[in-house]
Amino acid sequence: MSEPLKTRREKEKQARYDAILDAAELVFSEKGYERTSMDDIARTAALSRALLYVYFKDKAAIQRGIMLRAGHSLCQRFEDARQTADTGLAQITAMGNAYYQFYREQPDYFSALTTASTAMAEADDELAGEMFCCKAQTMDLMVGAINLGLEDGTMNRDRIHDPVETALYLRGALHGVIMLCQSEMAESGLEGGFPAESLIRHTMEMLTSSIAS
Repeated sequence: MSEPLKTRREKEKQARYDAILDAAELVFSEKGYERTSMDDIARTAALSRALLYVYFKDKAAIQRGIMLRAGHSLCQRFEDARQTADTGLAQITAMGNAYYQFYREQPDYFSALTTASTAMAEADDELAGEMFCCKAQTMDLMVGAINLGLEDGTMNRDRIHDPVETALYLRGALHGVIMLCQSEMAESGLEGGFPAESLIRHTMEMLTSSIAS
């Protein structure tokens, strides 16, 4: 097979793969994951059911593909956030804001990443490896900001004994409060009545002050 022909076919294959994920995201958002069938996805992607199975063996495999997309999206947001600030403390604050905006602007991706660790246990080696690299890159961005903060003096050395531990604490604490807000709003049925944004902003301020010099 000539190189141009091979390249064209690879591009077509990737485009079809992406189209399936686009269709699945749309149907999952409209009907929910459990109520969506492979036929629904094939129909929305304008593909035959047989061709759909060439790319994905089942609905769970499609969902894992969406999880990887979500991971790349969050990683890109963190990269962009780091570029907006010069000091370590400002960079980690920017990434906290980026995580909150990720939750607000891409709630389906946020939810997908919440269950990604368990779901990726069933993924093939290539996809699982990509997801691991994506998670590692996101963590490296946070750790890099913390190391910079220790070097430039904007973060407190007495409070930060291990940058990796601190990165896990910051993300875990913010994620936990976001999940709490989701739960409270769902239980009350009053999305506008629960001060979610105020609580999340307060959490970010408290987390920042806990590591600042």
